Amino acid sequence: MSSINTSMALMQYNSSNATTKIKNSNQISDDKLLKEQTDNFESILIKQLLDDSLKAENSLFPKQAGADIYQSMYNDAISKEVSGGFGFSKMLFDFLKDNR
Repeated sequence: MSSINTSMALMQYNSSNATTKIKNSNQISDDKLLKEQTDNFESILIKQLLDDSLKAENSLFPKQAGADIYQSMYNDAISKEVSGGFGFSKMLFDFLKDNR
């Protein structure tokens, strides 16, 4: 009985399988970076919304020195925490992922 040399076929299969794994890992890392950027964009939109909605002037209590800075920092922290939960980030992520 003669033996069949399958080493070339195995090498070809292994190299194509490794390429597929590399492409999949690159796609996962690209998706992760895209999701991070869409969350950051949503965070900017939320911060603008908070900045505009929390501008109320209180005539009973005058503003303290630096109150605007603390209010901006507070709005920034809140917007970063809640980004990704409003749905705009997911909608943008899905659109950009489909149109690559």
